[in-house]
Amino acid sequence: MSEHSETNDGMVSADRAARASDIQAESRMMQALPPAWRPYARLARLDRPIGTWLLLLPCWMGLAFALAAGAAPFDWSVLWFAALFAVGSLAMRGAGCVLNDIADRDYDGRVARTALRPLPAGDVTLRQAILFMLALMAIGGAVLLQFNITTMLVSLASLPFVAIYPFMKRITWWPQFFLGLAFNWGALVGWTALADGLSLAPFLLYAAGIFWTLGYDTIYAHQDKEDDALIGVKSTARLFQESSRRWIASFYAAMIGWIVVAGFFAGLHWSFIPALLPAAWMLMRQATETDLDDPEACLAAFKQNRDVGFALIAAFALAALFQP
Repeated sequence: MSEHSETNDGMVSADRAARASDIQAESRMMQALPPAWRPYARLARLDRPIGTWLLLLPCWMGLAFALAAGAAPFDWSVLWFAALFAVGSLAMRGAGCVLNDIADRDYDGRVARTALRPLPAGDVTLRQAILFMLALMAIGGAVLLQFNITTMLVSLASLPFVAIYPFMKRITWWPQFFLGLAFNWGALVGWTALADGLSLAPFLLYAAGIFWTLGYDTIYAHQDKEDDALIGVKSTARLFQESSRRWIASFYAAMIGWIVVAGFFAGLHWSFIPALLPAAWMLMRQATETDLDDPEACLAAFKQNRDVGFALIAAFALAALFQP
């Protein structure tokens, strides 16, 4: 079979799946786990932590933004909340990945990058996947109980976005927008953990995060555009095609712009604006230099957004230093 061939039932051939797979079976973390645990670790994407970072960083941004806005003083509780967000993000990202794989189990076997994931490969049954997802959600629920009632209610309000995202790629060209709605909700959650309430400023930060996700996940979606076209899965990568660079740059520019506006409404010290330059520089390089026809280049640009998130947190932390 050729590299682009499929089996008679429409599934990707084994050799092509092995070459294109996003599963890192040889990672040290996977080797350290008992063999029976490894399919579950892959199901929760523990071998690929970038998704957990991209769910966690908006939470930490919300915390740092609230500190910079003077919503609360810095004390040990900030570090405690940051640690709780880390555990919660790990559990809930894992649960979200399991839900996504359950919803896409009939599609993943037809996409080279996902054909060896545990459900299409038969390493985990549907019942086992559901039980594992419920266990991860229980961990997330236990973490949520450590916060104030406002934070708990705001967190629960995100569940509809989490639930509908896996199905959006079938009905809209903009599934990346719905991913942004779910992944950046942490900006509101992080803010409420300290402020115990909401205002316009955190919603503007949330809007900035949605544009961020539109940019980085369009880059990510370019890895699968050929397979997605064959099976009818929609994405902004397929929608924008050769115009993708312009759209990605526009999304990233809008992100930085909305952060500046959010900082203005939150009363942040002006120092955070020049401190945004490192993040803006990384984003514009992604938009202008990434080879969107090279899956490895797309993945590398996508992963760089962890550093973008840390750069944004550093900008808010700098502004927090100038709080009276």
